[in-house]
Amino acid sequence: MAGPGAGCETAGMEEFSASRVDAYLRRIGAERPGSASLAALRDLHLRHLRTVPFESLSIHLGQEIVLDGEALLDKLLLGGRGGFCYELNGAFALLLRSLGYRVELLQARVHSPDGGQGVPYDHLALRVECEDGRPWLVDVGFGDHSHFPLDFDEPGEQSDPGGVFRIGPAGGPEGDLDVLKDGVPRYRLETRPRVLSDFVTGAWWHSTSPASGFTRKPVCSLLTETGRITLSDRVLTVTADGERTARTLADDAAVLAAYRTHFGIDLPRVPVPLHPRP
Repeated sequence: MAGPGAGCETAGMEEFSASRVDAYLRRIGAERPGSASLAALRDLHLRHLRTVPFESLSIHLGQEIVLDGEALLDKLLLGGRGGFCYELNGAFALLLRSLGYRVELLQARVHSPDGGQGVPYDHLALRVECEDGRPWLVDVGFGDHSHFPLDFDEPGEQSDPGGVFRIGPAGGPEGDLDVLKDGVPRYRLETRPRVLSDFVTGAWWHSTSPASGFTRKPVCSLLTETGRITLSDRVLTVTADGERTARTLADDAAVLAAYRTHFGIDLPRVPVPLHPRP
C-alpha cells in the first residue's frame, strides 16, 4: 500500500480543517478518538448510520449532486442532509483520513435479484486500515447493511446486528470479492483503489436514468437503536424490535413534518419523483 501522501491522492480528496472535523463529529455525536483504533472505527461507523440518513432527496428536488469533498461536507454539515453511497462514504472517507485512518475508495456493482449486476461504479465502499494495519470493509452508504465494519481478512461468516456477512472471492482473474448478507450476494467489490471523480458517471446515471431505482421515488432511511425508519415517497415504515408498521402520510404537510421529526431534514417542498413508475 502507498504511503500517507499517496493515500490522500488515492482518495481524490484532501484532509479538511480541524473545525470541520469537530463539526462532523458533533453531527454524529462522537468524541474525537485518541487513536485510529478498531474500537473507535466501530463507534464512528454505528453513530454515522444512526445520525446521517441514506437519502435520495436531491434527485427529486432538482438539486445537483456534486462529488467534491467540500460540497459533500457542506451538504452534511451545513445542510443537515444525508445522501446516497457516493456522498455518505465519500464524506466518511474524509473524516476517517483526518482521524489517522488509511482509506481507499473501492467501486462495486450491486447484485440484482435476477443474478445480474449494476452499472460500473454502481456503488462506492471503503477499505480502511486501522493503526495496526488490519483492513476493514467500511460502508455507511448501502442502506440496510452491516452495523459495523467487516473484516477483509476473514474468509468465513461474520455475525453482525444487521445479519450474517461473508466476504469471499468472486472467481475469475480480476480478484474481485463478493459481499454476501445472510447467504445472498449484495455487491461485487473491486480491490483496485479509485478516486472520487471516478464515480461521477455512476452518480450521474443513478440520479438521471429512468432505469435507476433512485429516480423512481424519493427515499430517506435511518438506522435506529431498535430497528429502522424509512420514508419512501409518502409511505412511512417503522421497524422496531422486529415489528414493522407502515402508513401512508395524508398530505404534503405530514410528509415535510416526517422529514423534520424523524430525519432532522427541513425541506422547502415535498420531493416529487423524477421518473415515477407508470
